[in-house]
Amino acid sequence: MRTYSGHSTAAASNELYRTNLAKGQTGLSVAFDLPTQTGYDPDHPLARGEVGKVGVPIAHLGDMATLLDGIPVDSMNTSMTINAPAAWLLALYVAHAETRGVARSALRGTTQNDIVKEYLSRGTYIFPPEPSRRLIVDTMVFCAEEVPGWNPINICSYHLQEAGATPVQEIAFALATAVDVLDAVRDSGQVDEDRFAAVVASVSFFVNAGIRFVEETCKMRAFTAMWDEIARDRYGIDDPRARRFRYGVQVNSLGLTAAQPENNMHRIGLELLGVTLSKDARARSIQLPAWNEALGLPRPWDQQWSLRLQQILAH
Repeated sequence: MRTYSGHSTAAASNELYRTNLAKGQTGLSVAFDLPTQTGYDPDHPLARGEVGKVGVPIAHLGDMATLLDGIPVDSMNTSMTINAPAAWLLALYVAHAETRGVARSALRGTTQNDIVKEYLSRGTYIFPPEPSRRLIVDTMVFCAEEVPGWNPINICSYHLQEAGATPVQEIAFALATAVDVLDAVRDSGQVDEDRFAAVVASVSFFVNAGIRFVEETCKMRAFTAMWDEIARDRYGIDDPRARRFRYGVQVNSLGLTAAQPENNMHRIGLELLGVTLSKDARARSIQLPAWNEALGLPRPWDQQWSLRLQQILAH
């Protein structure tokens, strides 16, 4: 159970994380600000006016240490929503862990690291597509060798629906991205054939859950069945566990309204059901926007409300 959060400074975000963990949150989902997402230090002229607005600014190892102060990274599952600079932010996370005496092999978490969807829907890319894919491949190879408990890429269909894709298009583009990246890893020759199944198993997905309840429920069943088929037939993965469609969810933020925002909680609850009731398609992690998502960054109380909604549904 996570709440996507980060704001203003590393110290303020750390205080928020520790508060949320004390209230029952079981993992971290780090939101980085736009300068960090696009590779700028907070004192860069182009970063002016955007520092700390939609996430936390992280520019160096000291910032990462402040962000995670007092949080045991060896027992924490940390999701980092970062794409173009994903390899670099992961390096900071690993370096911070090592300064705390935590081995790389003990780390658990995810880097989003899906640059393709940045071209399709968000626009925070830094490098051209082919060099970006090469960086993704190298990160996946590094994790396979050094940080085996880490999900090196999180294929994001979420942003596609936010940009206007239908659930059918969401499946199509996300699976196409996953196939392209895995083909590139295989063709790079950096991973031995007997270890490739572990690379396939390390791929996770981040899906949207919109208001179209029946269609969203069917989408998750299709996603699960199609990924199993791709892993088996295209990549020859025999172990059913390595073919599991592992996914996290955030329910649709675009459909939340600024008018009568308290009604957003009903929307969030309905959307949450659509991706948790699917047969053979169980969400591993869920993060919910807050009721006032359409107005601005949520306060701790707002995030607690969303967390309580998850806990009620889980119960």
